[in-house]
Amino acid sequence: MACALAGGAWAQAGQGIYTCIDSKGRRITSDRPIMECLDREQRELGRTGVTKRVLPPSYTADERAKLDAQRRAEEEVQARIAEEKRRDRALLIRYPNQSVHDKERAEALVQIDEVVNAVKRREASLVKQRKEIDNELEFYQGDINKAPSWLKRKLEDNESQALVQKRFLDEQALEKARINARFDEELAKLRQLWRGLTTGGSAITTR
Repeated sequence: MACALAGGAWAQAGQGIYTCIDSKGRRITSDRPIMECLDREQRELGRTGVTKRVLPPSYTADERAKLDAQRRAEEEVQARIAEEKRRDRALLIRYPNQSVHDKERAEALVQIDEVVNAVKRREASLVKQRKEIDNELEFYQGDINKAPSWLKRKLEDNESQALVQKRFLDEQALEKARINARFDEELAKLRQLWRGLTTGGSAITTR
């Protein structure tokens, strides 16, 4: 019954000056009923500032909280949609066609390959060094315990460097896979965007 009476009072609200204090303690004034104060009473003032009538709460605090939560959820959805559209526009500006996208992928992979080739050259150098160390060890019957300390340190350093290079190669392989996965994901999205632009009469072409 209270809600029905409240609804009736709001339905009768006409032009005027409305004022209330919202849940954050702010005084709000408007020329129409104030949404921020749906869970509390509002005053309609006359031209002289005298209260003409008091509008009762349209919703309870719990109802207002649910409405606020629903509004925030809707705003978050709209924000995500707007952000996705912004990213789509940025993608299309950066990659107007697949040739540009393919070129950037190739350039990114070339950088990885250059690093890998440098590591492999270092690995080959370490293999050659290890053979020299093994030749030195033959003088001690291959027993590192009989070798002098300088040769032991040389072997330890060689083995340590070899492990470092192997780990670095593994990391580069993962980075290469990550780059390809990113470009594959982008390409799938871009094909949809290019198709949509082409359908809409754009001159953008894809392969």
